[in-house]
Amino acid sequence: MTQNRPTTGTDQSAPYLVPRVDVLEDATGITLLADLPGVKKEALDLKVEANSLTLEGTMAPELPEGMEPMYAEVRASRYRRAFTLSRELDTARIEASLKDGVLRLRIPKVEHAQPRRIEVKVG
Repeated sequence: MTQNRPTTGTDQSAPYLVPRVDVLEDATGITLLADLPGVKKEALDLKVEANSLTLEGTMAPELPEGMEPMYAEVRASRYRRAFTLSRELDTARIEASLKDGVLRLRIPKVEHAQPRRIEVKVG
């Protein structure tokens, strides 16, 4: 799996943030943990096209009624990150969950790419 790290979104006037992502691999697949603070499930868009995975999300900070920010260190309100996936990953069986600002994606390996035990017969 490789990653693409663009600096602007499709709208050249609207920059976006590149979320930090941890990638963990085991014998049966990979798990991606992406930090997306402030993004709700409804504002999250995950796409798989061919061997490309794209994560996009819009954050909406909750402000008390009648208050407006006077200063903001984070000016972009969108996250975007793209990855190129290996052919040994089964993109049809991706599972995703979002909890406490962390997106968890589980991408299993295709069955023929997973290790299997071979029985040895005596005889």
